[in-house]
Amino acid sequence: MADEVVTTATTTDAVENPLREGLDVVRTGDPAVMVIFGASGDLARRKLIPALYNLAYQRLLPPGFTVLGYARSPYTDEEFRERARQGILEHSSVNFQEEIWESFAQGLFYMAGPYNSREDFQRLAQRIDELDEARNAHHNRLFYLATPPTVYQVITANLGAVDLARPKEGGWTRLVVEKPFGRDLASARALNDHLLQIFLEDQIYRIDHYLGKETVQNILVFRFANGIFEPIWNRNYVDHVQITVAESIGVGDRGGYYDKSGALRDMVQNHLLQLVSLTAMEPPVAFDAKAVRDQKVNLLRSIRSLEPEEVPDYTVRAQYTSGIVNGKRIPSYLEEPGVAPNSTTETYVAWKLEIDNWRWSGVPFYLRTGKALPKKITEVAIYFRKAPHLLFKSQHHQEELIQNVLAMRIQPNEGISLKISVKQPGPAVHIQPVKMEFHYGSSFGRVPPDAYERLLLDVILGDGTLFTRRDEVEVAWERVTRILEGWRLEEEKAKAEGREFHLPTYEAGTWGPKEADELLARDGRRWRRL
Repeated sequence: MADEVVTTATTTDAVENPLREGLDVVRTGDPAVMVIFGASGDLARRKLIPALYNLAYQRLLPPGFTVLGYARSPYTDEEFRERARQGILEHSSVNFQEEIWESFAQGLFYMAGPYNSREDFQRLAQRIDELDEARNAHHNRLFYLATPPTVYQVITANLGAVDLARPKEGGWTRLVVEKPFGRDLASARALNDHLLQIFLEDQIYRIDHYLGKETVQNILVFRFANGIFEPIWNRNYVDHVQITVAESIGVGDRGGYYDKSGALRDMVQNHLLQLVSLTAMEPPVAFDAKAVRDQKVNLLRSIRSLEPEEVPDYTVRAQYTSGIVNGKRIPSYLEEPGVAPNSTTETYVAWKLEIDNWRWSGVPFYLRTGKALPKKITEVAIYFRKAPHLLFKSQHHQEELIQNVLAMRIQPNEGISLKISVKQPGPAVHIQPVKMEFHYGSSFGRVPPDAYERLLLDVILGDGTLFTRRDEVEVAWERVTRILEGWRLEEEKAKAEGREFHLPTYEAGTWGPKEADELLARDGRRWRRL
């Protein structure tokens, strides 16, 4: 069975994978000048520049493609190139080749300046025009906001003020916005309103790097390219779904930022709801940006909104206490630098999510994410209904043996496994659960590329399929804001009753609080052991 899986995967990848078809047919886009705001920061050094180099290595960057870094740090072009080189050496997933680097480095430039100065943005516009002419970029501009969200509005306002938002004749202009897209529904709407006063919706690419992961994209291929699974992907055959995004690290030196965010805003509103939408959406009429995003939005709208008083019955939040993870002691969240000593910011969230549509009515989706858990892992697990007639009632642990589980591992050890029950060899009937497994590394001979490679190439190609649309962002925030309101009322009630509010806790290195186990136990279920 394993040999058959490997053979099929390696011989049909280019032919039958519609998510890769666009890359195989249209290899490169138009030449352009890409301005990275925040180019001196960690995101540019660790992710963006190495991803662009990897595209150049694969001959996927168009000739004349140019990167202009813009930030406050006073680098020269040469200093920026040296910083980029070091970032590539440390973080690129492909071999460093001097010849490719030299060609790539010729298109790297830098300009220092503040974000709130219209005069400096006039100089930026002039520099872009100079590079456009010198590098034959055909008036194509790509602006990437690799900055804190606090300066999104001032940067885009200045781009509009100096006429950099409007495409020049014969060219295109695109804007990439990193998450978070607001911190609740009101702020997300305000940000979208601001951006759409300056740019058109089809110019804006709201990026969530999870959607760039090959294994996330493969959820759609697995569902819609395999005739044996799509017919049973519904309430008639699925008992429930578990989605886990676990991190083994604590907040570390990000305590000051994290304490204003929390797990719900940081992970659930974007990453987990993206996984929910891809797992549960209806088949799109075509694999293009509008059709796919329409179905994702329809699914998100089908998620049941919680009334504030319902929130404690459907969600669990908690904070980690001191414990051991991978042999290293992690301090309690309340002891982390930058965290308020009386903080009620959650580092763990579990949510029993229900979808009110024909396909999924009555099928709960159990979501969980947390910091300082035993391992880093992201997985979607589909639990199928038990067989209706039990032939082996005398067997021990029959409840476990007869429930088939399909697990799609997003990271690490990317792959897919199917748990089935078989008879052990021997004269007696002893049932044993086994797994049929597929692994990306062994099947394709290489690990999946970094998510930013695919997403940056899609922006250059003008393909918005894997990016989030305004209505998608706002529907997701609406559901999450309901939970935030319920939590706020819970704390206000405690205060009104004269008692101090405390979150449930879990020891670092464990899988979460007992309250999360009880959330599933009430339904006669339990979390999957990972």
